[in-house]
Amino acid sequence: AGGALPGPAGLPGGLLAASAQLSSCRTALRLFDDLAMLRHSCSYGLGPEGEDALVRGLSVLCNVANQLYYPCEHLAWAADVGIVRAGSQKWWTRSTALWEKTLLFGAVGEILFRISVLFRSLRILFRLRRKLSQHKCSTSSPQSQQKLRAQVKAEVLSILMDTADLSNAIHWLPPGFLWAGRFPPWLVGLLGTISSLIGIYQASRGGNSEAA
Repeated sequence: AGGALPGPAGLPGGLLAASAQLSSCRTALRLFDDLAMLRHSCSYGLGPEGEDALVRGLSVLCNVANQLYYPCEHLAWAADVGIVRAGSQKWWTRSTALWEKTLLFGAVGEILFRISVLFRSLRILFRLRRKLSQHKCSTSSPQSQQKLRAQVKAEVLSILMDTADLSNAIHWLPPGFLWAGRFPPWLVGLLGTISSLIGIYQASRGGNSEAA
């Protein structure tokens, strides 16, 4: 980011140096993350029984890749600072490859999860619309119809949010799969903004309902 900023000659270089220092700091802090990651992997195990089997499998692979990533990065760091006598580049390459696999497994798992949630919301929406039509033909109370309309609105918003998240998730996959890598930056930002605003609205409505 520093190289793209106009201004004094020393500012871009200073920002790049600060970025490098922060990156080194994060690498050092991750030296203590192995046990936390191991505890997470053990607690997740093979995943909850109610979850889709493919999503669980991807989550397990993601945990395995994460678990292997840390020691590879530790060895690369130790080689760089001279603690161990080994070439650091091969360990940095391995840690980067594991990190990429983690992102890929996570993205595919998120896409499958979003698809299942999207189809579930569509089924609920169709069911609610049928109920609403039946209530209009019957002598049901206005409060009951209003409650059904609120549920329909909530499901429509959930579908819009899940569609935006799913579209962005596919965009971040490696190029060649559907529209991966083809969205312009403004569209990625727009979809993310739509999803965030809907999430904030739903959270505020949920908070108001609990307060009531």
